[in-house]
Amino acid sequence: MSTAARRGAPPVWRGLVHSCAALGAGTSLAVTLFTGVADRGIALAFGVLVAVGELTRWTWAQGREAAPLGAAGAMAYALLGEVAGQPTRHGVAQVVTVVFAAALVGCVPHIARGRGSTLDHLSRRVLTVGFAAVCFHPLYSNGLFDVWGGGPGYALLLVLILALTALCEAVLAAAFAHARTGWPFGPLLREELRAMRGIGSAVCATGAVMALGVAVAGLWALPLFCLPLLLAQVTFRRYAAVRATYRQTIASLARATEIAGYTPAGHAHRVAALSQAVGRDLGLTEPELTVLEYAALMHDIGQLSLVDPVPAGATAGLPAAEQRRIALLGGAVVRQTGVNAAVAAVVERQADPYREQPVAARIVRAVNACEEKARDAGPGGPLTALEELRLGTAGDYAPEVVEALARVLANQGGGT
Repeated sequence: MSTAARRGAPPVWRGLVHSCAALGAGTSLAVTLFTGVADRGIALAFGVLVAVGELTRWTWAQGREAAPLGAAGAMAYALLGEVAGQPTRHGVAQVVTVVFAAALVGCVPHIARGRGSTLDHLSRRVLTVGFAAVCFHPLYSNGLFDVWGGGPGYALLLVLILALTALCEAVLAAAFAHARTGWPFGPLLREELRAMRGIGSAVCATGAVMALGVAVAGLWALPLFCLPLLLAQVTFRRYAAVRATYRQTIASLARATEIAGYTPAGHAHRVAALSQAVGRDLGLTEPELTVLEYAALMHDIGQLSLVDPVPAGATAGLPAAEQRRIALLGGAVVRQTGVNAAVAAVVERQADPYREQPVAARIVRAVNACEEKARDAGPGGPLTALEELRLGTAGDYAPEVVEALARVLANQGGGT
């Protein structure tokens, strides 16, 4: 059975969302072609801004894509009522058309390189900017913003619309990630909302300030208000690069047990990948998942202190006291490397009774045992290993972790 079939319904509504975005973009394009492009210089300026923003799009944590400059420019154009004190004449249809065309142009290099899910990204951009424009332009055209005096009240309404749009964006991003990966929707939505507090809040603030600045100073305000977001984007990308290098260093350290012949090749990476899947199923946050991944990668590093290697590195079958000794040795090694102390704590406590363990340690212990038992059990290995783990839930393995592991393996086609 294919992965999509195992996930069931999500791909159906994913196609429905794509269809809605395509219908909105097509209708807007038809209306714009029929009525003509108003304020062409303004449309061109914002179109170039959005296209440049999309060209600089990159992918970061868990496949999440970011184009902050493009998003801020699109939001600013959707919330633009005046330019240098003169009212604009473009409407919702032109906003969607310009943003869609510019985003499509900016996505061409990404499409050529096969990077990211461009269709999902374009659908999100069309639907969110359309939502913002539909919220803003009817109110602006009917003079509701004049009632607020054009001062702080105007800015407050813009911020409110941007907040609702950001919520819409977060829901769509989480929904697409759920359809793409099969991970639980709730934790994904929480992660998207947490991300909004960082780069998302900068995008919303820049979009609002950009719209207000252009309304007063004209198009010359665009480069001025883009500069802080560009600097933030450069800093964020450098931070993401440092994190990637940090992870690669930890992954290299984790291979030490394989190179020395203490554990089978790929064991640490398999445990880390499966642990993260279980962690997502249990609703762990992104920082907790990071600690879990690093601890899972380094969970066997204490075996380097052993004079005689454990056969096949299978520590799950050792006496409890020996397991704890190896775990404590591993935690000591991790602390020497300068890795986050939380990672060392998980490695140290992976052999404790599960009622005394943090959630990450419970996951690492269960997943490691499952991987080791399945490796020795033949074709029906995962199912046999799960049954053994279920028998051990009285004291060795947390029942909720074992059931989460069973769900993950079932989704992957490796268990029932």
